[in-house]
Amino acid sequence: MDNYQAIAGGFQETVELITVSVDALVDHLQRASDVCIEALLQEKKILACGNGSGGAVAQIFSTNLLHRFEHERPSLPALSLGTDSATLSAIATSSASNELYSKQVRALGQPGDVLLAVAGVENNGSIIQAIRAAHDRNMLVIVLSGGACGDISSLLLPEDVELHIPSTRAPRIIEMQTMIVHCLSELIDQSLFGSYSP
Repeated sequence: MDNYQAIAGGFQETVELITVSVDALVDHLQRASDVCIEALLQEKKILACGNGSGGAVAQIFSTNLLHRFEHERPSLPALSLGTDSATLSAIATSSASNELYSKQVRALGQPGDVLLAVAGVENNGSIIQAIRAAHDRNMLVIVLSGGACGDISSLLLPEDVELHIPSTRAPRIIEMQTMIVHCLSELIDQSLFGSYSP
């Protein structure tokens, strides 16, 4: 396979996954945006977490809310739990790495807050513990998942939302998860600010 075929194949695979995912995800995406909007209107905050590339997706989402998405508007309360390297290394050193996010959720999360968790195709122990901690704090949970994440799906409550990507390929899943947080950011901005401009 030459380079062109490899590149074209990757693009084609992404296009096909988007096509398959639209109908499956649109209702869940609307529900997830409603959960975030309601929390923000109640002056609650959104905590976001994920491992590896999923952590980057979580950080994109929190940045879109705290700073801005496409247009200037008031900042929204969102925090990525994967960006404080001192706290993360301290937790990983002195306790189980599965507690990287759950300790933070228990300390920072309040009833009515939202946890947005970006799960990968494997090694989701810290995400599972974060979801449990969020439920203990009476928070709603939004999960972006892919691959075989039945262990995560089984933890979710009826009021939680799962956006599951029907793929087992990590690069394709991350692409879709990034698209989802961009869609979420746009829906939140449109609902809260409309055509807001300073």
